[in-house]
Amino acid sequence: MSTPTTSHWGAFRVRAGAGGDVTVEAHPADPAPSPLLGNVAGGLRHRTRVARPAIRRGWLSGGPGPTDRRGRDDYVEVGWDDALDLLAAELTRVRAEHGNEAVFGGSYGWASAGRFHHAQSQLHRFLNQFGGYTGSRNSYSLGTSLVLLPHVVGDAEEVLRNASSWPTVTEHTELLVAFGGIPAKNVFVTPGGVTRHTTPGHLARLAERGVPVVLVSPLRADLPAGVAATWLPIVPGTDTALMLALAHTLVTEGLHDRAFLDSYTTGFERLEAYLSGGTPKDAEWAAAICGLDAADIRALARRMAAARTLVTVTWSLQRAQHGEQPVWAGIALAALLGQIGLPGGGFGHGYGSMGDVGDHGPNRRLPWLSQGINPVRQFIPVARIADMLLRPGETYDYDGGRRTYPDIRLVYWAGGNPFHHHQDLTRLRQAFGRPDTVVVHEPHWTSTARHADIVLPVTTGLERDDLGGGRRDTHLIAMHRAVDPVGEARDDHAILAALAARLGFGDAFTEGRTPAQWLRHLYEGWRADLVAEGHAVPDFDAFWAAGEYELPAGPSHFTLFEDFRAGRARLRTPSGRIELYSETVAGFGYADCPGHPAWLEPDEWLGGPGAARFPLLLIANQPDTRLHSQLDVGATSLAGKRAGREALRLHPLDAADRGIADGDVVRVHNDRGACLAGAVLDDGLRRGVVRLPTGAWFDPVEEPGGRLLCVHGNPNVLTGDVPSSRLSQGCTGQHALVEVARFAGQPPPVTVHHPPAIERRAS
Repeated sequence: MSTPTTSHWGAFRVRAGAGGDVTVEAHPADPAPSPLLGNVAGGLRHRTRVARPAIRRGWLSGGPGPTDRRGRDDYVEVGWDDALDLLAAELTRVRAEHGNEAVFGGSYGWASAGRFHHAQSQLHRFLNQFGGYTGSRNSYSLGTSLVLLPHVVGDAEEVLRNASSWPTVTEHTELLVAFGGIPAKNVFVTPGGVTRHTTPGHLARLAERGVPVVLVSPLRADLPAGVAATWLPIVPGTDTALMLALAHTLVTEGLHDRAFLDSYTTGFERLEAYLSGGTPKDAEWAAAICGLDAADIRALARRMAAARTLVTVTWSLQRAQHGEQPVWAGIALAALLGQIGLPGGGFGHGYGSMGDVGDHGPNRRLPWLSQGINPVRQFIPVARIADMLLRPGETYDYDGGRRTYPDIRLVYWAGGNPFHHHQDLTRLRQAFGRPDTVVVHEPHWTSTARHADIVLPVTTGLERDDLGGGRRDTHLIAMHRAVDPVGEARDDHAILAALAARLGFGDAFTEGRTPAQWLRHLYEGWRADLVAEGHAVPDFDAFWAAGEYELPAGPSHFTLFEDFRAGRARLRTPSGRIELYSETVAGFGYADCPGHPAWLEPDEWLGGPGAARFPLLLIANQPDTRLHSQLDVGATSLAGKRAGREALRLHPLDAADRGIADGDVVRVHNDRGACLAGAVLDDGLRRGVVRLPTGAWFDPVEEPGGRLLCVHGNPNVLTGDVPSSRLSQGCTGQHALVEVARFAGQPPPVTVHHPPAIERRAS
């Protein structure tokens, strides 16, 4: 008998064997099941599972305090009571001596698709009742756009969650210009999961209709092979220059829609002056920067003006230095065409970046666990974690304000892996050495767990009951427990409830409910809202027995900003319009983010001085074979590696220049660090560009001078820990200048797929 469940890569069924092994089956309603399902079985009982509570030896013997031993020490297993008593005492000490602001609640989502056993919600609920904590805002994926978009169009969520639906695009778009492409590898992932992966089918319909697509990317794989496209292999990081040149052509040739600009935007005159003033931002100017032909740039602008054109910008483009600019410039380009709010035209942000962008599933809130209110007002932009830990008391700019980094003494992490998400891992390791105590809930011995003092083993989604579903999902899934927990693993709720009881607020945390009672309570409260709307929704027992509930369908056709264009809604900007020039942003006085979209040269790009020493531009994008770093030990992830390491793709001519053959182990390096990878030759990259996806579990070896060599291929030893701008303080992990060389001799072994040294003591 199969058991229903879901994940961030979609709903599926599980068959458990007698020995605890599982067989995974795609959901029968899914037209394009995610290949990431192939990681589930191998990751469930892998030797890297954390079996029992473990304490770093140095912390256990010497007590809390800053140390350089995190990531180097071995561990001592202890009983649950001992671990929880130690943790409760440490939380009490930090609060008494330093205040709640000294506790950083670092959970960063993605741990589970469950609505109740959601690590971030459970931890933040606990810390709020503990008296509060320093938290984080925004995300590594979208930290730049989440701050910029409210200034330009009044609301980030409208753009990110209500993009024009795929049926609208496939039926009405006549030309799709995709900056960053529409990478099919990303559409299998959505927070909370989806039951039906529909984007591959929509892309196939786009191809069947013969809709012309212009792919603007240094990677040909950023658009599915079945979609015919004109490929413009742009120099990475120069999309803004191309957009400005397209805008310049539209304006100088009178192809822009002045009536739309007058009615729906503000600031066009300031943008126009920038396009024509000083050095004109014309096609010749952009061609020299972007590595494209000026005639092709002008021809593209004319094609865009002559058709119903959708301008799309992937999230990857804003995950770089000055990442605000391509998003703002993309909106401006779409505004000049005058098609924003028209079916098939306008602007999109994130098609191909996440599975639910353009999806037309029901836009309905699912059952959720209240986190409560955080009494502490302190927060940081999420990508500034290392700065916060290393620079307490220092000030920084953020979205027009001036903020101060708190003095963090205890880091509490449940869900997520900062040694995957963060940049410059040598610096992050130094930062993790500064707090008194680091606590991690983890199913596996990831890099983050290996840099913690207290490691508490938690269950996976297959080892507990829950409710599951994602944004725009068509179903709510009854996530039935399929197997027993590994070792002594407990769910986050059980761990935090036991801690809360020791700290005096156990009843408030659990509200007197068991997890099973919580599931019923959350479901029935959600069900009551649907019933009040006139929907027939089964009670909890019927839902649980059925294994799922298909939600009432929403509209299939809708267009971003259609109400705004029709005069039914104003934007929540100061002008009520699209702000091509923002007086607010200009008033902040940030040289790295002026009041209109602009070309700002990155510190690291192929046209800069750094390329003389490091002549290759690394793209550290999302992997094809896993979600971030999750289940890196799974079969699909392991099959994508070369020589047991993450695969580095490089152009055959770049490889030949360096004496590199397909399958060689190579050393990728710059001044921040180095990693080993397995070479894969690929002529679908622009010359001078290499691709090394993120997510290989960090496996460091120290080199002379204190730099780290990751022998497994984590690119974040190479990426810089610098913000996109003073406006957003967003992540810039997409690009880094590097050099690549064939590794001579026997490479160091990969060890991270084995647990660290552990001593077991009787509890």
